[in-house]
Amino acid sequence: MNCVQFLQWALPRMGMRCKGFRKVRRQVCRRIRRRMAELGVEGGPGYQAYLEANPDEWRELRRLCRVTISRFRRDQGVWRALEEEVIPKLARLPSPSGTSHAAPPALRAWSAGCASGEEPYTLSLLWALRLEHDLPHRTLEILATDVDPTVLERARAGVYDESSLQELSRDWVEAGFTREGERYRIRPPIQEPVEFGQADLLEEIPPGPFHLILCRNLLFTYFDEPTAARGLERMLASLAKGGALVVGSHEEPPTCRDWPLERWIRAEPIYRKTG
Repeated sequence: MNCVQFLQWALPRMGMRCKGFRKVRRQVCRRIRRRMAELGVEGGPGYQAYLEANPDEWRELRRLCRVTISRFRRDQGVWRALEEEVIPKLARLPSPSGTSHAAPPALRAWSAGCASGEEPYTLSLLWALRLEHDLPHRTLEILATDVDPTVLERARAGVYDESSLQELSRDWVEAGFTREGERYRIRPPIQEPVEFGQADLLEEIPPGPFHLILCRNLLFTYFDEPTAARGLERMLASLAKGGALVVGSHEEPPTCRDWPLERWIRAEPIYRKTG
């Protein structure tokens, strides 16, 4: 049994779609081979037998199948829409009950599957450089979660190769980063609004309400429709009415039921919660 055959056996058992892994199959197979070497098992049949004898290993395999490709300001049109249309309107939503009036109420955003932090830091940059001045009655709080502790460690460190910044303008790079040799470190004022935490969105959802949830190139790419639907249902329970859900540029929410969602920006994968 080669790696492709192993994935065809294993992925459906984890609620994942083989189709979603076509472009990243080599990356995932390399991880699985390293894991098999650590365990001392040989080939797909050996790992299959190990999984059947050790059910806790499925959690590790799910982690190995998570894809962490990202960069700053990925999908430029999404970020333009957030800047020009979505976030200014989200700022008009009511504050959560119990919010203190001693300080400007916070807009709460959740980056689900944040990988190495490029997405939540892009949101923080957008707020600091383009939106904060025009929305003085609001602050921004960003929760960024991922299931993989290794990528979370890199996200908290906030140090990136130049290739991760290729879609940022020179002004944004200078305002958001300090250069350290050949690498770039996120500046503290951009890092401060972002809180990182380890979480599996299929098992635990952070307490809402959130005004904005970004779940891009994850739930609706790599998971089958029943699994994605369960994840979406739980996310929507944490999304404020009128809040925004952003998915990947080639993704759509599952169609297995009528969700309280409407397309907000026709040309971009941004939805508004209607109920």
